[in-house]
Amino acid sequence: MTVADAFRPVAKPYALIYDIGCILAGTLFIAWSARVAIPLPFSPVPITGQTLAVLLMAVLLGSRRASMCAVTYLAEGAVGYPVFAKGAAGVSHLLGPTGGYLFGFVAAAYAVGLLAERGWDRQYGTALAAMLMGNVIIYLFGLPWLAVFVGVERTLALGLLPFIPGDVAKLLVATALLPWGRKLLAQSRQSSADGDCARAPEP
Repeated sequence: MTVADAFRPVAKPYALIYDIGCILAGTLFIAWSARVAIPLPFSPVPITGQTLAVLLMAVLLGSRRASMCAVTYLAEGAVGYPVFAKGAAGVSHLLGPTGGYLFGFVAAAYAVGLLAERGWDRQYGTALAAMLMGNVIIYLFGLPWLAVFVGVERTLALGLLPFIPGDVAKLLVATALLPWGRKLLAQSRQSSADGDCARAPEP
């Protein structure tokens, strides 16, 4: 169970509305994280908070909602909403040098969300491993795509090596935030249990 699952209504109409709300809220969070962009003069790939946002959404929302959140985010940018790095938008941005990283968000969100559903977010070590796996997936999509624009020989220097320190920091921050989410989930369960006990008739 993810944090989002703990608050999901049981009734189907409300559950659907809840899921849509979670997905849209997730896209806003990713779009906000893209606004914090630091351009690198030697690379077409800027430093942003998108990776952190995607990985956190994956853990909080689970595989299906998180992957749909990433797909919706890409769709918003494709139709013209300024949700990409530095407020960029349009299909041309998806097809540009950073397009591979963006499409990698979808696969990473699903994979990390699936691991979170299986309890990987409950221990620091497994949570860090899940986050690292998600980060690797993003690069597996992003680097081959970037190579088309900058050449294979320059891909690692422009699309990987400058970002390793920041990625490590993002992974540590994201993993450190997970206990807060699990604590929130535990409190929710306890409140629900207390409420059931209070409503139970006396024998």
